[in-house]
Amino acid sequence: MDQALATVRHGGYVGFVGVSHDQTLDGSDLFGRQIHLEGGPAPVRRFLPELIERIQSGQIQPGRVFTARMPLDAAAEAYRAMDERREIKVLLEV
Repeated sequence: MDQALATVRHGGYVGFVGVSHDQTLDGSDLFGRQIHLEGGPAPVRRFLPELIERIQSGQIQPGRVFTARMPLDAAAEAYRAMDERREIKVLLEV
């Protein structure tokens, strides 16, 4: 977020998907440079059933997205690894 705000032109737009954690912004910089900050949650649930079906049928390979696989009972560790940026996405397997 800091890099996006540092490089956006005056009056420009910064868009984001998801929830930023531990991120604080100085509103005076946004106001002074007339930067538009817009974002919200990703519409994951709308696409999830079709994506799961395509993964299970072998039509698409999730390995291009997931950097690790862990058992479902290691979900807490998977989220910790993503939060600490040790992994990009972890596929939880049953």
